Amino acid sequence: MRLLEGIKARNFLVIGRVGMDLSPDPPGTRTRDASSMMVAMGGSSANIAAGLVKFGCRAALVTKVSDDAVGWYCLNQLDHYGIDRSHVEAITGECRTSLAVYETRVEEHQSVIYRNNAADFQLSVTDVEAIDYANYGALIATGTVFAAEPSRSAAFRAFELARQAGLPVIFDIDYRPYSWPSAAIAADVLSRAGAMADLIVGNDEEFDFMAGGLDRGLDKARDLAATSAAIVVYKLGPKGAVALAEGRELRTGIYPVTALKPTGAGDSFMAGLLAALSEGRALEDAVLRGSACAAIVVARPGCAPAMPTAAQLEAFLSSHPGPTPV
Repeated sequence: MRLLEGIKARNFLVIGRVGMDLSPDPPGTRTRDASSMMVAMGGSSANIAAGLVKFGCRAALVTKVSDDAVGWYCLNQLDHYGIDRSHVEAITGECRTSLAVYETRVEEHQSVIYRNNAADFQLSVTDVEAIDYANYGALIATGTVFAAEPSRSAAFRAFELARQAGLPVIFDIDYRPYSWPSAAIAADVLSRAGAMADLIVGNDEEFDFMAGGLDRGLDKARDLAATSAAIVVYKLGPKGAVALAEGRELRTGIYPVTALKPTGAGDSFMAGLLAALSEGRALEDAVLRGSACAAIVVARPGCAPAMPTAAQLEAFLSSHPGPTPV
């Protein structure tokens, strides 16, 4: 399978944003009561890249940041995590690197995302055409990269170039309504992106959205698995996940934890899933390891800092009951 061969190269090109995350410290503090903040790298694509590098894979990020203190912070963080930033450009002007303020709490959780005039949306077709795709094993993109132009056209062009170079395309639907001009545009664009992908990951609400109605998402996932994608992972939150591949449906449970926050789970799941597949593990085992990574991250402060290493994942799996039955 071309998909697995590319993943086993353990060298990923990741398109999408990097940003700065601020969360009130200590955990449990509301933003309105905060007197100090934890600062960390964020952004779904950067988080996935960080998770992959922690598992011993290589990852290069493709994006733009603002040429200012926040952008410089993100560049330094990419270096800190060992993420290749040779395709990351700092740009001047009024566009700014994304900033997220979120609470490390589940009850009445509040997140405020600053995405107006986001620098990462300035990624252009010229930028992605300058990349030598033969240097990588697989391309990863998250849905947010398609939310605005010129980034949308750049991402579609990157998908085309990756496929021409023989790279599998991995797509995390990652639907964030606040980034899109309308739900109708999002549904059309994300569906087109999904049809070009070899591996698709999303939750039940995201697949419902792509399918155009409630309770249609699993049928949408089945259709993609039957027509274009080699693997589709349909996540069901506390009910586990359904992995569709080669005409089979594998249902898996989760690893229950006491969550500190709801953020970062999807990014960690993707990193854990891909890292496990890159090691030659069976799909069911890979999905379970992704679920364990998600559980680890929601039980810790931060997103990128909370991504587990291989040793931390093994320690969790050996000491934690689970997964839940399906």
